[in-house]
Order: sequence, then structure tokens, then C-alpha cells
Amino acid sequence: MRVGHQRNQLLLGTFVHSKSRRELEILHNGAVAVDTNGKIAAVERDCGSVEIAQTQILSKLGWNADDVDIFTTKDAQFFFPGFIDTHIHAPQYPNAGIFGKTTLLDWLEKHTFPMESSMKDLARARKVYTAVVRRTLSHGTTTAAYYATIDVGATNLLADLCLAVGQRAFVGRVCMDREGLNPAYYRDESAEAALAATEQTIAHVRGIDPKFDLVAPILTPRFAPSCTPEVMRGLAKLQQQGGYLAQTHISENAGEVQLVGELFPEAGSYAKVYDECGLLNDKMVLAHAVHLTEEEGSLIALRKSKISHCPCSNSSLTSGTARVRWMWQKGIEVGLGTDVSGGYSPSILEAARQATLVSRHVAAHVGDVDEKERCKLTVEEVLYLATRGGALCLGLEDRIGGFEVGKDFDAQLVGLGRVADSGLREGEEYTANGHGAGAAVEAAGFVPALNGCDEGNVDIFGWESWDEIMAKWLYNGDDRNTKKVWVKGRLVHARK
Repeated sequence: MRVGHQRNQLLLGTFVHSKSRRELEILHNGAVAVDTNGKIAAVERDCGSVEIAQTQILSKLGWNADDVDIFTTKDAQFFFPGFIDTHIHAPQYPNAGIFGKTTLLDWLEKHTFPMESSMKDLARARKVYTAVVRRTLSHGTTTAAYYATIDVGATNLLADLCLAVGQRAFVGRVCMDREGLNPAYYRDESAEAALAATEQTIAHVRGIDPKFDLVAPILTPRFAPSCTPEVMRGLAKLQQQGGYLAQTHISENAGEVQLVGELFPEAGSYAKVYDECGLLNDKMVLAHAVHLTEEEGSLIALRKSKISHCPCSNSSLTSGTARVRWMWQKGIEVGLGTDVSGGYSPSILEAARQATLVSRHVAAHVGDVDEKERCKLTVEEVLYLATRGGALCLGLEDRIGGFEVGKDFDAQLVGLGRVADSGLREGEEYTANGHGAGAAVEAAGFVPALNGCDEGNVDIFGWESWDEIMAKWLYNGDDRNTKKVWVKGRLVHARK
């Protein structure tokens, strides 16, 4: 959905994106031209100045500067691809940070199912879904793979809101038809009912976005314990017919893995449950994958299924430490998920930094020194997971994830706090407990209090290398540093 007429745009300054898993490419004095369809039309890199970059790219495209919206970065600012959240539960957002001492199955019963079932109240759903879409955008998330609920009306509302606000999204109506494990007040009546409801949501999304250009359906069996084989096989058939993505959970928690073994004793493993139902394929995104066996990892790689790594949730619910390096070595593509509300934060940047820390916990249990170092994820690698890795998981690698001609301009402007010689931030206003400012106040011993713009926790002193700047942003940045966000060229979020 477009609001008004979108003009050609020219973005000038510093651009940073992943060149590979191991390398960030930093383009200084660069230019990215975005056409009226939100696609990158041209890229100029490492010119002598932004003025030269502007002249070259306008000349190349034959654009008149008067007909173009031009934006130039300031000091300590850079453009970065939009983050991609490959696993988030929209109706659980009000519970973010609420998990106490519970583990997965207890947490579902105590916190999750009651909150999700309450979304059948569409006024409540609108309040929650509007908040989560806007909040994730404010953290730079331009694409999200959402789990909704079993309620068709509420699920369709989430799709409507994503399209209206402008976030790229996959929206999944959750299927959970097994009696006994799902609460009676919150489950599908039958496999047939679950599949029919799923088709209703698919039809709705096709009605509002016929080409699935911004919003698309995603088939969503909650996880094997919640589903009968009938509903999973039915979803696999739907997937074959329509080519839809699918998402579910796998091997998140040791108790869950044991439960799957009891429910599906003939399968032999959690991964084989999905495989035998026809869901383990190159369009499946599996969340967590903490307790996979070697055989399961090999099977997932063979089927080319993807994994959403959710380090915040895995720690919060004491689920365990997923092994991203091991997954990569198996040949599995991996992205990042916030897993709100098992994960406490809607920020993919937070998920990225937690991914680095969790990889160090994995390394701590490895004896061989060289292998210990290999387990650790670098700044470059987790930022890859947050962008190009997520794009690969969702089948969007040709459309988003970097600054290449032909891709959609899904991006964020990141601004960091630059420290002046006084030790205070440039551009920030200070007062002394609300009673004036300046040298006299400081000399009087009052404590300066921030008044106005807040640049967050990252202090840039001016002598850092760009590798160091990116590390400081990863480990200390938050939504205060996300100044502007674009999806398909449309500005969808901005802050001072």
C-alpha cells in the first residue's frame, strides 16, 4: 500500500552491508539511487566526495536533482540494510520480558496460550499488533516472519496492519489441533477446520496484496506436539500447491524433544516427524534447533530447510545453546529471530549481540583450543545473520539484505553519539537539573541532565576504526540509534 506519490530518492554518505559471512563492506562517499518503485536503480561507491557521488549517479540515470529527494548522512551516521526477524510471535508482545522461572511447556500454559487466545477480541488485537509492528520497525526490522493465532479475523488484521504501516511480513495463522496438549479453550476443532482456516487467511492476504509483494502468508503448524499428522500432511499439500513458506519449532527444549519421542515413537527423531509429513523442505523455517542430533542436522541440510536462531529466548527459557557454526558446517542456512515473547526484546540487534555471547558459551564447553575459537561468532557474522542470513531463510535473497542494484531499498539510517572535546555529546542539549545550562552552571557543581535528543549508549570519540564503530554499535546500540527506516523505498519510521 502506497501513501501518496513516491519520488525518486538519492541517499548519500556511508553505506555498510555484509559482503559475506566474514566480511562487512563499507562504502564511503557513496550513493544509492532508489526509483519510484522502491528499487535500487544505481550504486556509486568510494567517490572522492558525496558531491561527486551525487553528480555521477544523477548523470548516469539522467535524473534531475530538482525531481529527486536527496538525503545525506551526517558524521557518525551510516546506512545499513533493514533487519530481518525470522521468528516472532506477534500476539505475545505484551508478555515480552515475562517468563519468570518457567521452562518452555510451563510458560506456554501459564503465559502464552491465555494471551494468544485473547486476541479474538479484535480491539485488543489491533492494539497489540499495531504496537508490535511499530516497535519492531523502530528497531530497524523491515521484515518479520510472524506467528499470529488460531483466530482468522485477528490473523487477517495483522496482515492488514503490516501492509498499512509498511512492514514487509510473512503472516501465519497458527495450526494446533491435537486434543489434550492444547487447551480446550485454544485449539482447532479438527485438522479439517485448521486447514480451512489457513486457506481463509491465504485468501485474505492474496486479496490485499495479490502478488505477495509486501505481505505474504506463511503456513504455521505451531510445533509437532500441538499438531496431528493429519494437519501437518494437509499443510504440506497446501504448500506443494501454492509454493508457500512454512514455519515451525524444532528441538527447542529437552522436555519438548522427549515429548515428541513419546507422541511419535515410530518417527525416530523430531526432524523425521516433519520429514515424514512432507514439511521438511527448502521452504521450511525451523526455529531454535538447540538439541539437534548429528543425523537430524544432516537431514535438515539434505532437505535444505532453514533455521531461525533465537538466542535470547533460548537463554530466557533455559532451553540451551544452539550451535550456529555447527549448522553452517552442516550446510544449513541460518537467520536470527527475536522469538518474542520467549525472547525478551523485539530487537534483532539484541538478538545479534546475544548470538555472539551464546556462541562463547558453546565454546566454553569445547576442549580443543582451535575448535573453541571456531565456535565463536564474530561481529561480521552475526550482522550477516541479521540481514543476508535472514533473507536466505525467507527466500528473499534476491530482493533484500544488501545494497545491490535491483534489490528493494529496505534499509535503516543508524546514528551514533559523537563526543565533543568537552566530553558531552554533539547535538545533545543539557541542563543542570532543569535550571539552566552553560559553563557557569557546570562550575557551580550541578549535574547536567539530558534535555531533548538522546543518541543512546554508543559514544564515538573520533579515533575509532570502522570495524570498531560497528562493534560498538552491535554491543551497545539500541532503537535510539535507528534514526530512519525504509521498506521498499517508503519511509516507515523516523525519530529525532
